[in-house]
Amino acid sequence: MPALPIPPSLRRLAGSPWSDVALAVVTAVAQSAPLLFAQSDSGRPWHWWGYVVAVGASLPLALRRRAPVPVLLACSVVSGLYDLVDAVAPQPLWYGVLIALYGMASVSPSPVRIPVFLVMCAVGLATVGSLDTATRGIVLYVAAYALGRASAGFRAEAAVLAERAARLERDRRMDEERAAERERARIARDMHDVLAHSISLMVVQAEAGPVVLDTDPVRASAAFGAIAGTGRDALDQLRSMLAVLRDDEDDGKDDRKHGGKGGGKDGYGPRAPRLTIHDLPALARQVAGAGLEVSCTAEGEPRPMPADGDTAAYRIVQEALTNVVKHAGADRAEVRLHWRHDGLEIRVVDDGRGDGRGAGRDLPSGGNGLTGLRERAAACGGSATAGPREDRLPGFEVRARLPLAAPEAGAMA
Repeated sequence: MPALPIPPSLRRLAGSPWSDVALAVVTAVAQSAPLLFAQSDSGRPWHWWGYVVAVGASLPLALRRRAPVPVLLACSVVSGLYDLVDAVAPQPLWYGVLIALYGMASVSPSPVRIPVFLVMCAVGLATVGSLDTATRGIVLYVAAYALGRASAGFRAEAAVLAERAARLERDRRMDEERAAERERARIARDMHDVLAHSISLMVVQAEAGPVVLDTDPVRASAAFGAIAGTGRDALDQLRSMLAVLRDDEDDGKDDRKHGGKGGGKDGYGPRAPRLTIHDLPALARQVAGAGLEVSCTAEGEPRPMPADGDTAAYRIVQEALTNVVKHAGADRAEVRLHWRHDGLEIRVVDDGRGDGRGAGRDLPSGGNGLTGLRERAAACGGSATAGPREDRLPGFEVRARLPLAAPEAGAMA
């Protein structure tokens, strides 16, 4: 059966000192009720002493949270003074004592509450005249003590659950922040690849155009057309990335509104259309417009790859060719794909200077290209290296190996 909802105002009142004051007043009224409404056999009013004891055994409850043991002792001692006179209503003043015992059992540590409880039981057995009254008193004491301990257990369990919920919320926020950082890093890498590749090709083509403008107008026109095409392609890709960013922001607002995550990977909205290995021929044709001869060869049987690995393969080849155009001063580059049973090996070789940063083109370098290659490969569980060609011929070579299986989540963290 579900628990009844408690209004916040009542919950705040229950935790305030005024709730104990109200409890003391209600207990005083309850213990004074027989004196107010029951008539004595003689018809005369009850002795004033009964009212004093009934109220005196109740008022200490207003301090039961601050001093539970003194309040219990005060209620017990004052209640024991009720029968000092005969002209009082016949009743046991147990309400204040039981409530104080419940409070002491719920908040006091075991080295305090257990001796106090045992002393109370012993004193009660020694001072009560009849066995029947003593038995009822012990049962009531045990019940009040058990309820107090149960209340303490409920509070402790609620505190553990609250701490666990807070810890889970912190973990969820950290996961979202890590996912957002990964997404921002991915977008930053994509933007670097798009801008570096496209601007490098545009600069090379713009430099070549005026050189052949008078001698070969057709080639100059083709160079200027390639500049326009490369620029349009770069703008299209940038628009797609910015659209993803806007979608991510809208999804984040919607997630915060509804308390969930978006539908994209890692909860960060849909992504732009991916460029994959199948787009490498188009990339080769685009780079060829800058005057670099590019060939693509593949060995082995193509196998399905994870989406991130497929995109990483394209970006690695793109960055390697961009470096060739910017730094190598090469005339020819070759992209070699070797499909194996457990992964894809990528090699991009050129016939340029051979150090990967060399001659031919006086283009600026941000210094992040090769680092980005390694980061992309590592994000997919693979590896990437760059250096002189293995066949010792002039030129530079980029080597990467990407697995066919997606990396484990724990390995990426």
